[in-house]
Amino acid sequence: MIRESIETAIRETLSALGVREASFVVERPGSMEHGDYATNAALAAAKILKKNPKEVAESLKKEIEGKISWVEKIEVAGAGFVNFFLSREAIVKEVQDAAQKQAWGTNDLYKGKTVMVEYTDPNPFKEFHIGHLMSNAIGESIAHILENSGARVIRANYQGDVGPHVAKALYVLLEKNIESPTITDISAAYVEGSTRYEEKPEDKAAIDALNKKIYERDDERVNTLYQKGRALSLEHFEELYKMLGTKFDFYFFESESSPIGLAIVKKHPEVFEESEGAVVYRGEKESLHTRVFITKLGLPTYEAKDLGLLQLKSQVDVTSSISVTANEQNEYFKVVLAAAKHIPELQDFAQKTTHVSHGMMRFAEGKMSSRKGNVITGESLLEDLKDAAKEKMQGRELGDAEKTAESVAVGAIKYSILKQGSGKDIIFDPEKSLSLEGDSGPYVQYAHTRALSLLKKAGTEAVEPGTDDKPAAANTLERLLLHFPDAVLRSARELEPHYVTTYITELASTFNSWYASERIIGGSNPHYGVLLAQAVEATLAKGLQVLGIPAPEEM
Repeated sequence: MIRESIETAIRETLSALGVREASFVVERPGSMEHGDYATNAALAAAKILKKNPKEVAESLKKEIEGKISWVEKIEVAGAGFVNFFLSREAIVKEVQDAAQKQAWGTNDLYKGKTVMVEYTDPNPFKEFHIGHLMSNAIGESIAHILENSGARVIRANYQGDVGPHVAKALYVLLEKNIESPTITDISAAYVEGSTRYEEKPEDKAAIDALNKKIYERDDERVNTLYQKGRALSLEHFEELYKMLGTKFDFYFFESESSPIGLAIVKKHPEVFEESEGAVVYRGEKESLHTRVFITKLGLPTYEAKDLGLLQLKSQVDVTSSISVTANEQNEYFKVVLAAAKHIPELQDFAQKTTHVSHGMMRFAEGKMSSRKGNVITGESLLEDLKDAAKEKMQGRELGDAEKTAESVAVGAIKYSILKQGSGKDIIFDPEKSLSLEGDSGPYVQYAHTRALSLLKKAGTEAVEPGTDDKPAAANTLERLLLHFPDAVLRSARELEPHYVTTYITELASTFNSWYASERIIGGSNPHYGVLLAQAVEATLAKGLQVLGIPAPEEM
């Protein structure tokens, strides 16, 4: 609200100076010595006015001074930056707002809009791998960020329950007469089937034939085993979603989208063309590349299935749709959406669709295997970190050690994924991810539990929060609290959770320093100290919630 007031005052002043189209920002300066907010508006306007930026900055300062009640002082700095220092009363009011919890960190950027966010997307008959963890962490966080920005969010999950991977697993299960498989049986069968598909031509031909049979659904034994394996896989995924804190509103499946996509491609020969027995889309005319939509065997590819998915999604009334997948699919999505924009029944929804991509997770050297000696999957990584968290918490009296360890493990992984831009690869170090020394999910979680502990102590000693004993000058912690709503707003605008991750890490660090150096209960400002602790606890809790990271009450 304060930032918006400053921005409005600047726009009005620039308009009076004859500048109506200047592009500028109002943001937190790099150092608090330069105020609580700063703007480059004078530099932007100077180019239009063909004047000296400092001269324009002085004009801005002169015109705005006294017009914003929350601003105590305005300074011109550097080449023409304008810095704003808030009054003591304004900062105290923000601390009070933060302590109230409910509306803190919310905005109206997506008010009245309905957004579908599709993410995670694991495939039955295959393991829940690292990429699914990354998609889940980013997708869940974007969903929370949009909700905190006024949107109604529909969480969707698109799962590949048909395709070659299913045939590879079923081929081995059928051959070994495993009629009632376990999750372990299914995972092992998929791995073996994949190897045989690559190495043995006769197995490849048999698996391709089985894949066609699965689509046709004309073999009772195959159908029965398929249904058992599918149900078991989906049930197992639900256990993982619960651990990760995700509850989906819609489930889409390739078995549903396949026939729809196949029909769409066949219906539009003006968009697609035959090539060597297959049906393709020529993307070169749009500086893209050619992709196959129907194979020589007459089966729909992932591309055709995604057209079917767009058709299914279009039946849900949404303002926009977001799909979160790995960045290796960037070019793939460009071709699919380009094709969809030429298909009348898909055009509108294709225009509404945004692809958010994530990088790959790589592991620190020497830390590539899971504790059980298997290839690392998303599931095994979660379990390994949970076990490691339990070891670190040994000897501590906790109400529910199992649940806390799970929360810490989830926090460690999600934070590692969300602390940098979505499209970048990350190097994951299990030890650092669980560290309480900083730049980790558990570090922020622990700062939150510290704030809760302080508040519990204040309650025990009957120290109420208040402002009467506030110190004369605002400290760093108070001034940092101001900028949480701005971090959430920027994350919403750019669909980038890392702005919130960076902010709450800095807040946790600043709070820990304040906590270590100040005597709060029994000190000279106990009531204001408790209010400040309330504000920090609420902000860290909201920040973790926005990221989809659990906020345990004890660690």
